[in-house]
Amino acid sequence: MTASDSELLARVRLADDRAAFGELVRRHQSAVRRFLRHLTGGDAALVDDLAQETFLQAHRSLAQFRGDAAFTTWLFGIAHNHWRNARRRQRTVPLEPEHLAALGTSPSPAAASDLKSDLGQALDALAPDERTALHLCYQEGFSHSEIAALLDWPLGTVKTHLNRSKEKLRPLLAAWNPQT
Repeated sequence: MTASDSELLARVRLADDRAAFGELVRRHQSAVRRFLRHLTGGDAALVDDLAQETFLQAHRSLAQFRGDAAFTTWLFGIAHNHWRNARRRQRTVPLEPEHLAALGTSPSPAAASDLKSDLGQALDALAPDERTALHLCYQEGFSHSEIAALLDWPLGTVKTHLNRSKEKLRPLLAAWNPQT
């Protein structure tokens, strides 16, 4: 039987069980790396560095994890903080627009290419925090409350970023949804 995250966390805390922490890394590294790929615009080297920093800090800070939120939410918060620090050092934030391109039907290859291009341009109009909130909500499936905890934002700020971003995207992508 597979141990739950809570059981693995307890083993790490009580006995510094490195195999248990390794299992936590294996379980969550894909989601953390996908989130970091979104934030970095697909910079593989930076994703590698940030993911490693995320899990190292998680291991060092495990005693501070209170369990108020899911372990994944806590990890994403650490990853986001490392990305913000890297962004401050670099001052460039590339974009990976295909994460938000889930519009239901499968368009033709030419239409898909046009949609990807239009979506990329539309997402460029958003502030980085708006893009991050959209990604966490629609790509990663986090609730508004989880996003607030993850990013250390008030719940109202999360809702504001999501509403503003949708309002900004609506006219920019209207041609793709003639019913609006």
